[in-house]
Amino acid sequence: MVTTEPYAEVGGDVDISSVASLFADRTRASILSALADGRALAASVLADEAGVSAPAASAQLGKLTRAGLIDVEVSGRHRYYSLASDHVATVIEALSALAPRRPVRSLREGTRAAALRRARTCYDHLAGRYGCAVTQGLVDRGVLVAGDGIADTRRRESDPLSAQLHEHPYELGPDAGPVLEELGVDIDAVRRGAGQRPLLRFCLDWSEQRHHLAGRLGSAVLDASLAQGWVVRRPGHRAVTVTDAGEAALSRLRASS
Repeated sequence: MVTTEPYAEVGGDVDISSVASLFADRTRASILSALADGRALAASVLADEAGVSAPAASAQLGKLTRAGLIDVEVSGRHRYYSLASDHVATVIEALSALAPRRPVRSLREGTRAAALRRARTCYDHLAGRYGCAVTQGLVDRGVLVAGDGIADTRRRESDPLSAQLHEHPYELGPDAGPVLEELGVDIDAVRRGAGQRPLLRFCLDWSEQRHHLAGRLGSAVLDASLAQGWVVRRPGHRAVTVTDAGEAALSRLRASS
């Protein structure tokens, strides 16, 4: 007997091309990159970041919203956009590892690229050279314990080149509390945090090819670093400035290992 059920009810292969095409437009890519630090930004700010007019940005924001890559929240006369999930930020990080470098045509562009490699946010946690160094310091101090016998954050053989790691070798050390308290993080409060996100999650950093801390604990470390002035956000940019106090905090973390 021949079935007349519609093909739409039969699960097939995922359509990668439909979502990949949304990252392929330079304006949309600029918008997504600007949102990759986890903040919500106004449409006007995103238009400036992409270097396009407000109507042009609005058209691309509509496509990204309808595709489920970004969320929009209305506040008064303004619309604020943010990434729909940290999975989108993971894709941006992975594509950054594969994408060719744009030619640097000015000192400003060169400084911007160097700043991203030095220290940046990846959704809601620290990344770049500084983020990886902080993660390594947490390993050195026993806050994070690697169960695979490799006591550093180097890329493992099975790791992707740049992505959120679905599996990782780390667990929280038994004496993590006092060290995290030095950093301004209340691990008990973080453990009680709501939501589905795991306490520990890690990404393979695209610029350093080392692990950096994500998850609820990674978010708490970034929040504490911002609160204590160790890192400072840059307007319209996911690079962060590491202050002298931030460098000193990292030095203390390393010196005590």
